[in-house]
Amino acid sequence: MRQFPLEMHHVAPGRVVEWRLRSTAAEAEGPGGAAGRRASFNQDKHFTVAEESRAADDPVASWIAVTFEVAGRLDEPALARALLAFVQRHEVLRCAFRRLAGELACEPFDPLELALDAEHVATFDTTELLRGFLVERFTRSIDTLSWPLFVMGAVLREDSATVYLAFDHIVCDGMSMPVVVQEVMAAYEALCRGEEIAPAPAPSYLDFAEEQRRRYLSIDARDERLDYWRSFMGPEEEFFPRFPLDLGVEPDRMYPIVNEASTLLDSGEAEVFEKTCLAVGGKPFMGVLASVAVCLRDAGGPGVYRGLMPVSERGRDTWADSVGWFVNTMPIEFDASPGRDFGQVMAGVRAGFGEMIGHIDVPFVRAWELLAPEEFAARSWPYPVNFFSYIDMRRCRGAERHDEWRPATHVWSARANGACSWFQRDANGLHMNSLYVDTAAARRTMGDFQEALRLTVQEVTRSGGFRRPIALSPPRRPVGTPLDAAAFARHG
Repeated sequence: MRQFPLEMHHVAPGRVVEWRLRSTAAEAEGPGGAAGRRASFNQDKHFTVAEESRAADDPVASWIAVTFEVAGRLDEPALARALLAFVQRHEVLRCAFRRLAGELACEPFDPLELALDAEHVATFDTTELLRGFLVERFTRSIDTLSWPLFVMGAVLREDSATVYLAFDHIVCDGMSMPVVVQEVMAAYEALCRGEEIAPAPAPSYLDFAEEQRRRYLSIDARDERLDYWRSFMGPEEEFFPRFPLDLGVEPDRMYPIVNEASTLLDSGEAEVFEKTCLAVGGKPFMGVLASVAVCLRDAGGPGVYRGLMPVSERGRDTWADSVGWFVNTMPIEFDASPGRDFGQVMAGVRAGFGEMIGHIDVPFVRAWELLAPEEFAARSWPYPVNFFSYIDMRRCRGAERHDEWRPATHVWSARANGACSWFQRDANGLHMNSLYVDTAAARRTMGDFQEALRLTVQEVTRSGGFRRPIALSPPRRPVGTPLDAAAFARHG
């Protein structure tokens, strides 16, 4: 399971059916159930940005989607029941968000009052037309300020189907996508076998949010739990670590984005890379981060890496199978100075990561609000920010069936003012997805960076370490290893 642009996905054409969620409570008096729940810090900030953008007639837009395959002729009623059971199981998916006296209320509908209405949308004769429809459908339908906050559908063919779900970030994160696939497919297959399903409610993200707010809403900027953040900000008092290379952006301006994906290592190379990392006391994500730091340094960045890193707050048990935004974003710093070998840089990553994890409790949004209130009031991060994310999809629930279901994650955002890169490890290798501003400088910078990173991780795989700075001379080689999306759709 990997992440790449929906525009790169080879979805075979067919008949599109969607299931629209509705509630009799919404049609009558509004949400029922446990009223007065509070949104999380992440959700509140996300919703506020959407409100302010709408008021300024400058709407922001983004979505997270997942697609997966069903072999054989699709049983439409069974899939509809599986999708409804999935929504009923996760409280956050049943929530309507509304601003009440300044507070963002998160009010769930009663699961027994929810229903799905099937609708034949259209039949598409080519992959290109279908792909264009899906991109536009997700973009037009996902609205942070309107319920429901997701779209569910399938592309039906005689002998197979592609199922899709697209969500607003306010109800999920990247690690929720494997949960979606596993739960929907498990329920669907059980129903096709003639079994009844009665899934118990999943541990609710609303409970997680409530506990988080209880612990951190009352703290102030002097709280000692913010010492790690204050130390990271240093005398410059910059809350956000800057992306160290030129992207050609102007202050206070947002740009259309480039959304690219490539494979850095194939499955065999990724196995060797992992063993190389373990041999020096690190983990694969540390090796990738060390390689990123060295490539940024060799391209003109500083010898000390400073960046933001999203970290899952799910834990090993309680929230592992829940849908929600269980992500904290933390700063990490380590030495990647010239002359340090792979083992030394990895030791720095390991120490920096250990220090970061020791202060993981304070929510990013709360620290941002307290330590950088002027920047918190803005609708975006103030400048290009250094950001690194890594997920090992092989560890997700249902990963043993991924070669059969062929799930993929797709993210999209209308505009940005910097660059973000996500790395995924799956059974087929190590992959990279980057979203960055569409400027001439950014295309050059990110093209060089991605190629240098690919060569660097391959050098670590071949030789066990860094050898020399990667110097790219015109004409550059193509950016990364192009993702064969059609082959992925066929073979996973």
